[in-house]
Amino acid sequence: MSDGDIIVTAEALKDFAARVFTACDVAPDDAALWADLLVWANLRGVDSHGVLRIPRYIQTLGSGDIHARPNITVDRRDGAIAVIDCDAAPGPVGMSRAMEEAIERAREVHIGWCVARNITHCGAIGYYAQIAAKAGMAGMVMIASRPMMAYHGASVAALSTNPLAIAVPGGAHPPLVLDMSTSTVSMGKVLEARDAGQPIPDNWGMDAAGRMTNDPNQVAMLMPLGGAKGSSLSLMLECLVSLMGANPLIEPLIRPGADPSGFRQNGLAVAIDIQAFVGLDDYGKQVDDLAEAITALPRADGVDEIYAPGERGDAVLAERMKNGIPLPQGTWERLAKAVQPLGVEMPEVG
Repeated sequence: MSDGDIIVTAEALKDFAARVFTACDVAPDDAALWADLLVWANLRGVDSHGVLRIPRYIQTLGSGDIHARPNITVDRRDGAIAVIDCDAAPGPVGMSRAMEEAIERAREVHIGWCVARNITHCGAIGYYAQIAAKAGMAGMVMIASRPMMAYHGASVAALSTNPLAIAVPGGAHPPLVLDMSTSTVSMGKVLEARDAGQPIPDNWGMDAAGRMTNDPNQVAMLMPLGGAKGSSLSLMLECLVSLMGANPLIEPLIRPGADPSGFRQNGLAVAIDIQAFVGLDDYGKQVDDLAEAITALPRADGVDEIYAPGERGDAVLAERMKNGIPLPQGTWERLAKAVQPLGVEMPEVG
């Protein structure tokens, strides 16, 4: 939290986001789901994927790049697998449907693998993985998108920041949740720096000429996490998600003369029936014991707390549910400007 941040309760922010999407002709249930995802991210401290994205979503709903009323169809459902076409649905609507399909497949044959074609920006994908965890399953989510990250050694955008999320249920402990990008940081972190008027660290991004930059306003592409490791992982996610969905995103867009702009993505939701391997109660206790052992490890110099995956977000969640969600002044101003033409009032503060 910084001086000048505007504090909004989770419920007020969720109501605001839902009103914005409804004003853009999104169905009320879908608008509520979309708002829930964004505020879930803000509550857990993932502000880069929270309501600061709303102005961009308003633009893409207006341009038709996101369909407010999509016609989602099941193209294939056979054994463990399902393939759905999301018709440029709002990302949370498409990926929640994909995870529901995966869970249903897993209830029948112990594993569900659902490819979702033609989705749009999905936000914090740990949200979908934890849907499976809350259903007593292990969940995995992968997203493939358009080029916006440099391939290791290249000076142009050739890959997406393709994120990966994994969640497993605990017993007394909340689900463990990993949600990571294959880039050093997400583009949302760059947007946060823009709103805050702050420079970005070294090795976050390059400008359009392929030079490293510390100016968030000059970032044209992000850098892969761990160099070759991050770019190779991103490429393999394209193979598992887009190519298996017969909807390639990278290769057609990095050819000379291609236009890499666009908003469509592909997604993969996986659900694994833990009880096919081990009793769910036993598994939950083992997760609890593992998390406890990890957090009890001796701390390195300068480290105040050791967290198991998802625990840092749980701690922020508890604090923000009590004290509210801080929004930088820049984010607040962009939101106010974006919703003014829609006639949507800003949320109450404090």
